[in-house]
Amino acid sequence: MTSRSAALRLHDIIDAIERIHSVMADISLDAYETDWQRQWLVERGIEIISEASRHLSDEIKARHPEIPWKKVAGIGNVLRHDYESVAAPIIWKLAQIDLQLLEHVCRDELRGEVDD
Repeated sequence: MTSRSAALRLHDIIDAIERIHSVMADISLDAYETDWQRQWLVERGIEIISEASRHLSDEIKARHPEIPWKKVAGIGNVLRHDYESVAAPIIWKLAQIDLQLLEHVCRDELRGEVDD
């Protein structure tokens, strides 16, 4: 398997966030909690974000201490290994609010034409 560049990983994160936002547009927490298909889609997007973040350099992460990088990486483990404890309200909040800052950071890095 070939190594992917930081720019490609950043694009993976942005693409996953955009897809999550598209399926979460204007959906209430109550509606999300009863829609298992939407939950699976969002959780898969978060897994991709988590995995892609693990491959970003320490330099990129150091430039953005406002991102809880260990939590971003760790949520993928929760979704893969402790899936029965995933709480819909936490994922809903993450999708609706928390991913915005990460998307902004990734776009800023790409504008700077990241090499790390």
